[in-house]
Amino acid sequence: MSGIRHVAVAPTETRRLSPGDEVTPHRHDDHQLIYASSGVLEVAVPEGTWFTPPVRAVWVPGGTLHHWQVRGATTVRMVGIPTALMPSARHTPMLVGVEALLRELIIACAKQGPASAPHERRLLRVLVDRMTPAHAVPTVVPTLRDPRLRDVQRVLEADLTASHTLGQLGRQVGASERTLSRLFRDELGMGFTAWRTQLRLHRSALLLAEGHTVTRTAAACGFSSPSAFVAAFRAAFGQTPRSLYRA
Repeated sequence: MSGIRHVAVAPTETRRLSPGDEVTPHRHDDHQLIYASSGVLEVAVPEGTWFTPPVRAVWVPGGTLHHWQVRGATTVRMVGIPTALMPSARHTPMLVGVEALLRELIIACAKQGPASAPHERRLLRVLVDRMTPAHAVPTVVPTLRDPRLRDVQRVLEADLTASHTLGQLGRQVGASERTLSRLFRDELGMGFTAWRTQLRLHRSALLLAEGHTVTRTAAACGFSSPSAFVAAFRAAFGQTPRSLYRA
């Protein structure tokens, strides 16, 4: 595929970026952990788009095609991890929960750059030992394969405030409610309501990063009330929007 870069060594560095800055499609031989310590990061891989506030990082295995974009003023910390250091690492992207210690390890490793000295490699190994998958609600917008599901996504994303039922959406895209329900289960392993919540959380994370209030964000993303939005956000990220973005 043209336009895809191959960067053998995954960068280990800190970048302070402006809203909308992006990195074009590329792949590394190394693994990489990508973390936005402020703002919101969207990392797109073939399976979908992961979106992360500052309590999540994205694990990108070596060889994975990916590109990313930031929303709001964002500081991105990247840590390249040689495959030899993690030979049995997971081969698919995942969200990593970022607690206080891991956050400081990521910041320190990104600041020191590629681990070459013995003490730098020891710090990197501690970071690797502290990485665990995030156990809360996955925050990813999956890539849809079936054209009818893609049509449903286009309808919803055009107006997330509309309260379409699956039957109403089916009439718009030319499929029965039963067919769409089966497609969601077969293709994504989740129901329509759970998937729609993922879309709404994705949009809300972007709006919050851009400085919108909780009340305005809840209304723009189709939540029934600010309290319903806060509850869904807390279930996904473990904190309320105000506490997370104030931090």
